[in-house]
Amino acid sequence: MKNKILLHACCAICSGYPITLLQETGYEVIVYFYNPNIYPKEEYEKRLNAQRTLCNSLNCQLIEGEYEPLEFYKAAAGLENEPEKGRRCDKCFELRLLKTAELAKKLGINEFTTSIVISPHKNFSKLSLIGETVAKQYNLTYKAIDFKKQDGFLKTNKISKSLNLYRQNYCGCKFAM
Repeated sequence: MKNKILLHACCAICSGYPITLLQETGYEVIVYFYNPNIYPKEEYEKRLNAQRTLCNSLNCQLIEGEYEPLEFYKAAAGLENEPEKGRRCDKCFELRLLKTAELAKKLGINEFTTSIVISPHKNFSKLSLIGETVAKQYNLTYKAIDFKKQDGFLKTNKISKSLNLYRQNYCGCKFAM
């Protein structure tokens, strides 16, 4: 029986290679799409539809989280004018990883990770620290995998292009548009 891992997916483009890498290393991957930061709702729907296409193609389960923009705005309150990569982003990552850990615990899955780290614009060490801190709260393991390594970003882009997945041009929140 394969070990299960819950992969938080920020978008289909970023999660293609992480899914395949985790599958190749023996995991049963369950993808969790929880992204209350995405604005507007139409953008959220485009990204969710792309994630459905990807998970269908890669034969992995997709769990669709609720679209809860108010949760993001609460987490980002007072940080609206922060630059990208600042404290607002940290709060956003923390919110999404907290929800991922809660779901992992509920499903009896001991490990989780996120596709966010594949982006060359995101700080692997900072995200790993947030993930590990969250994991401790739930007595889980955050799997800190730098999916950028070994041309991961190039590989994930090839997967998304081969499936003609929707490509966004901003991280997702209205403050970064």
